[in-house]
Amino acid sequence: MSVVKESSRPYRSALRERQAAQTRERVIRAAGRLFSVQGYRATTFAQIASEADVSVETVQKHGPKTSLLQAAVELASFGVEGETDVFTTEVGQAILRVRSVDEFASLIAAGALAINAPSAGMWMTIVGASRGDDELSAYQAQLLAGIRSQVERVLGFIGERGWLRSDLPVDDLVETVCIIAGPEAYVRFVELDGRSTDDYQAFVTRMLNETVLAR
Repeated sequence: MSVVKESSRPYRSALRERQAAQTRERVIRAAGRLFSVQGYRATTFAQIASEADVSVETVQKHGPKTSLLQAAVELASFGVEGETDVFTTEVGQAILRVRSVDEFASLIAAGALAINAPSAGMWMTIVGASRGDDELSAYQAQLLAGIRSQVERVLGFIGERGWLRSDLPVDDLVETVCIIAGPEAYVRFVELDGRSTDDYQAFVTRMLNETVLAR
């Protein structure tokens, strides 16, 4: 008769949790790749399972598809699922250390590229799929509100340093940043117009300097 030592159980539990988390991430990233390439409705559980090298039942445990799409956007954008405080991210930490308005503009441009390059395709999938899907439509609205809230916090931070234009309402400045640094602008500039990522960063930097920041 074998006896399982009590001390081995926490280790085994932690190992199972880590393996489960790794499997979930593999499923979500696989779903994100397929959603970006072929769209939401054309992507099936079987295709996701094949892409992630897991069973269909495993994919379904992490579904439904709406939840997989939401998680894929979050994971691609910030590296974690769920709402993320901008100032806990790498870009947010850099913003807290920024020393000049020029440095800030370049930093936001680099951050926009880092977020949009892996996630813009999934964002456009949400935009297309949300029509006629109440759950995705509500998620899109929630995501937009969350982005706007984070931009408000960032502009509030630099506004205290006197780096914002004072001749326009702050709400207008927030909306301007959301548009300039948003995924739609990235898709149009890089994917549709075929411009380089260096050109994209230069564009975002220039537009922030010309429309949002004090000069």
